[in-house]
Amino acid sequence: MRARTALLVLLTVGVVGVAAWLVFFSPVLGVRSVEIVGNLTVPQDRVKEKAAVPALHPLATVDLDEVEARVLTLPQLATAKADRVWPGTLRIQVTERRPVASLPVGGRAALIDGHGVVIEVRDLAPAWLPVLKVDRPAAGDPATMAALKVVQDLPRSLSGKVRQVRATTAEGVSLELTDGRTVFWGGAERGEEKARILARVLGRKADLYDVSSPDVVTLK
Repeated sequence: MRARTALLVLLTVGVVGVAAWLVFFSPVLGVRSVEIVGNLTVPQDRVKEKAAVPALHPLATVDLDEVEARVLTLPQLATAKADRVWPGTLRIQVTERRPVASLPVGGRAALIDGHGVVIEVRDLAPAWLPVLKVDRPAAGDPATMAALKVVQDLPRSLSGKVRQVRATTAEGVSLELTDGRTVFWGGAERGEEKARILARVLGRKADLYDVSSPDVVTLK
């Protein structure tokens, strides 16, 4: 009886050992494919290169946090989430940053997102992006962040009419429209209300539209 019990124990230990070896050390359950989901403009091969997971590396021992950190060194990406999909796929879900304005830099154009992060630098910015004009452009700079917030909050019917967004302070945001007219927006608060009022008064002829205080709108 004791011999039988000992044999069962040995068999159990052996099975567990083999299973552990298959999962944690063997290429049998290794990474056979890396699946990238959510990318629109960033090539899959670029994301895979940053993930830097060797083929057939045991899927169970892939450090998902490290993979995500490496992938997020790509400035075009805002988020990255890595998951194991058994038996042999590493899936990386990414979210790309969306440019909301361009910033002139040394004769070129830096595309920046709503958090003030530079996504990329091009020779020419897309025509639909407004140009950002601030004294100290930087993520966290109050004037920069206010200007970007205003641009993000504009409805599509108005955003396409904005050629330039300028901010002297966080409360001094103004918009230059494609037809040359100027809108003094003020601070980023009450954006929806200001946009609604601006859409209504743009039909009236003026050079300057002051919607900084939605309760008292001024046209000049």
